[in-house]
Amino acid sequence: MEQVFEKLRSLQDVLSQKIALEQEIQEIPKLLTTREEMLARLKKTFIDYNQGYEKARASEAKFRELLVEAELAREKAEKNMDSINTQREYEALDKEIRDTAEKEQQYRRDMQREGRILAELDEQMKQTADLIDRQEQELTEQRAGIEADIAEKAGQIKALEEEEQILTRDLDPEVLFKFERIIRNKMGRGIVAIRGGVCTGCHMILPLQFANEVRLGETIVFCPYCSRILF
Repeated sequence: MEQVFEKLRSLQDVLSQKIALEQEIQEIPKLLTTREEMLARLKKTFIDYNQGYEKARASEAKFRELLVEAELAREKAEKNMDSINTQREYEALDKEIRDTAEKEQQYRRDMQREGRILAELDEQMKQTADLIDRQEQELTEQRAGIEADIAEKAGQIKALEEEEQILTRDLDPEVLFKFERIIRNKMGRGIVAIRGGVCTGCHMILPLQFANEVRLGETIVFCPYCSRILF
């Protein structure tokens, strides 16, 4: 039975390492999550900038069109000055010229404002596009590194599984099933000693019959509290 316990202790080390590596492999892809979320936010920001840019460009084009219309209206009114006959006609035409001139100035200011917005958005889009390119490159490199890391850990797991097969050849399959489950649930400790009638795994005082069975060392005894194998 001592040989069985020795195998179980060795198997515990192997299984603990294998389980730890498996958990690491599961956790590795999560390292990409933050960078992927950042990249997604950058792409969303770029889309927002682009939509704002298109809106500003449409507004600038509209104000440019209105400016041309106002200029033509003013020029037409100025030409009509030569054909007026009454004071009332003069006042109406003068007001029309002043109104269209004011509209021209307003449309120019609107165009300048939209032009500034376009310039700012264009610069922001360029900066965001550069950030997206860098993030995508870094993400590609990180993925490659992660794939290499996973491959390395998978190789280590394979080697541990080969060692596991050697250790488990003569062991009871039911005991092995329970043992591996215990190690997974008990943070890598599936077989522990008793000291002074106390399980060193859960630190509970064992019933006398359990302690005596363990001391005899003739059978595999599981702790009634934490389910670990006792020796």
